[in-house]
Amino acid sequence: MTLLNLPADWGSRLSRYSIGTKAKIRGHHKGSHRSMRFGSSLDFSDFREYHPGDDVRHIDWNVYARTERVYIKRFLDEQEMRIHILLDSSKSMNNKWLFAKQLVFSLGLMVLGSDDRLTVSAGLKEVVPFRKKGKSAKKLLEHFISTMPEPQSLSFAKQASFHAAKDSTVLFIVSDGLEPLEEWNLFFRQAPAYAHDIRFIHMNTEEERLPSYKGDLRFIDEETQQVTSVTVTEEALRAYKKQSELHSKGLESLCRTYGIAYMALRVEDGIEQVLFHQMIRKNWIG
Repeated sequence: MTLLNLPADWGSRLSRYSIGTKAKIRGHHKGSHRSMRFGSSLDFSDFREYHPGDDVRHIDWNVYARTERVYIKRFLDEQEMRIHILLDSSKSMNNKWLFAKQLVFSLGLMVLGSDDRLTVSAGLKEVVPFRKKGKSAKKLLEHFISTMPEPQSLSFAKQASFHAAKDSTVLFIVSDGLEPLEEWNLFFRQAPAYAHDIRFIHMNTEEERLPSYKGDLRFIDEETQQVTSVTVTEEALRAYKKQSELHSKGLESLCRTYGIAYMALRVEDGIEQVLFHQMIRKNWIG
């Protein structure tokens, strides 16, 4: 875990947590989450009268002795969750990349520790996503996350592929959200077709929220390499701050429109604050 600058005991600390959701858990694969279907777990649900063809091992003979009627015990089934984490790999994520990988790795550890199915992708069709299940895959996840190439795509919202997220129970989208709202509108419109519970994690830095630049400067767009010369005054900084706030509110509004949960986080708060306070408060983990 030292490759991601996380504490040595990080895995054991996360082992107490799992991803929470109110979405219906589907599928026939066994997991650690209780569904409302009936199956063979050890969690008792209720009794039902015996019908020909029922498993005789589930007959409750104590009830039969008292009532002379044959009842079987029913148990809640266990189903797996399918968690997909879609990570923005556009160039604007460069100064947030380590934190983004820490977050994705931490959520992934919780998924694998709960014996759920995990998929992680950077939204690029040409990059093979991580697909594994179970605690034995934790080392593979660490290797996958720590060796991910540096951000290189030009527009996450316009180019990201949802293909690997198909039939997910929970879909996490981790991004700085810097593309135009028109592109995000098209992006969010697609998302509900791929998952039941969608969560947009909007990352930002103090430098983006409150830039300290002053005077005559040349800005180079990290993604398009377009050069812009500006004179940064107090008035210009106020205008920038207002526009930045409007953009964030626009993203949050789009999420509400498409039924997507929204959470803004500040990179400088650190991974522990984000996970063990913000996400727990929103019941995203528990």
